[in-house]
Amino acid sequence: MPKAAFLDNPDEIKRIDRNNMLSFCVDAPKHYGEAARIAKTLSVSYPKPQTIIVAGMGGSAIGGELLKDWARDRAAVPIEVCREYSLPAYANKKTLVFVVSYSGETEESLSVFLDAIKRKCMVVCISSGGKLREFARKLNVPHLRVPSGMAPRATLPYLFMPLPSILEKIGIVSGVSAEVSDVTRILKLVSLENSPEKPQSGNVSKTLASNICGTIPVVYGFGIYRAVAQRFKTQFNENSKVPAKWEAFPELNHNEIVGWEEAGTLAKDFSLIFIRDNDESNEMRRRIEVTQKLICKEPLKAFEVWNKGKTKLAKMLSVICIGDFTSVYLAVLRGVDPTPVKTISLLKEKIKQSGLKDKVTSELQKIAK
Repeated sequence: MPKAAFLDNPDEIKRIDRNNMLSFCVDAPKHYGEAARIAKTLSVSYPKPQTIIVAGMGGSAIGGELLKDWARDRAAVPIEVCREYSLPAYANKKTLVFVVSYSGETEESLSVFLDAIKRKCMVVCISSGGKLREFARKLNVPHLRVPSGMAPRATLPYLFMPLPSILEKIGIVSGVSAEVSDVTRILKLVSLENSPEKPQSGNVSKTLASNICGTIPVVYGFGIYRAVAQRFKTQFNENSKVPAKWEAFPELNHNEIVGWEEAGTLAKDFSLIFIRDNDESNEMRRRIEVTQKLICKEPLKAFEVWNKGKTKLAKMLSVICIGDFTSVYLAVLRGVDPTPVKTISLLKEKIKQSGLKDKVTSELQKIAK
């Protein structure tokens, strides 16, 4: 069956996407709206912090990266993402630490939570339950409970949207509510334009998936699309089950582009995806277009994904939504169910045998008494 006909056949999509990952793409507007509503329910009374850290792993950490890009020109407080077992040396009582773990059971996140409590940091926890919620309640730490039963990567709305909302509550940023309304409107449009019912001829995500199928996708972002490019990459990994990489302008112009000089026939195995913005600066537009002229030559394939919306949040999330759809359609074309992540599950089981999580839990239990 031709690729176009395959992706335009709802029965074929359902047959392969057995756990219905595509539904989270289709329902993205609803999830982001609900996430914004839930975020308003959390009461936080901390003073303005001097530093902010978002601690998490995988799908629970990417929200922190998005927050960094979104808040870069509006938050006068440095924001760092921690993907470790402990906080950086500077973390103290004037540091706001978001501990984000969808399951509430991630051992790295629980270890950071313990570290943050010991250092008397201002802590906010986000999870669907688990040990993180249990100990947050015992220690009177603000905790936002999000819906359970989803694949962690599909919970981005619930793990990201509370972050700017909470920063607004403590006076670090402003105007979040206005941006949220734009997000809902734009994502409804993006979801409709990339839905399984929309034929490939007018469907950006289906077309992109078909074009890059059989290659290793390389995603190039810039500015507010730095972490968006990273999200693209990880969705290709987890949903499509393919290797992928990401880079960001202008840094990639100082190293990455040289890698294509003598790639030769190796280039046929890759596809470049450039994230674009209708409002990108003249300097960035010229940089991207010059780069394209220099490296986008046969047999290397290159494509562009353009944003929608006017506000930063809408722009970022519109491109993320397109990327999420694309990764699922690519999985369908490859005949693999997007939802299971067997290798991650196996690795967690093997690491669990080290007993570290039990030690962290035991220490938290002692503090909570």
